[in-house]
Amino acid sequence: MDTHIAFDQQREPVSGDRLAFRRADRDDLAELVRLRDDAAQWQIAHGIDQWKPGQLGEDHFRACLEAGEVWLAALGPDGPIAGAWELWWDDVAAWGPQPPTAGYVHRLMTDRRTAPPGTGRRLLDEAERRIAASGRSLCRLDCLADNARLRAYYETAGYSVVGAQPAKDGGLGSAYAVTLLEKVLSR
Repeated sequence: MDTHIAFDQQREPVSGDRLAFRRADRDDLAELVRLRDDAAQWQIAHGIDQWKPGQLGEDHFRACLEAGEVWLAALGPDGPIAGAWELWWDDVAAWGPQPPTAGYVHRLMTDRRTAPPGTGRRLLDEAERRIAASGRSLCRLDCLADNARLRAYYETAGYSVVGAQPAKDGGLGSAYAVTLLEKVLSR
């Protein structure tokens, strides 16, 4: 499914936890697959029926690198990877054709072994900053319609529910219902 986060804790970051952001490249494909699979395993262990290990491989992330942006966050410039996300400039499958006023966040993932508390929110903040810097005024995302915990996470981060897509085709073989959320960004 095309929803985004292995939930991180909502506590404030520990002082000194500095994240360094960079665009992913082909050398990062295995790491992106590992992050996604680890997040899927964590979800399963916590009773969340969302992502499945092995569901997205290097081909998925290679295509994302070619079509858009994939970002990594590390603990400092040379530290371990703490998380990643995809930033898209359109999302017809969930939102239909739209004017170029939004950026779309997908697959927001944290590495539960290395990410300090609050990393998921920090990744989302960075994605929002990048969208605003591009001149777009909205950050949009979607989550499975029946994932109340993820919806609450995004609402706490300032997102509002603006609709639903009852039959999103995320390219995984079957359609699924998603809740559409957006946040107005300040520049």
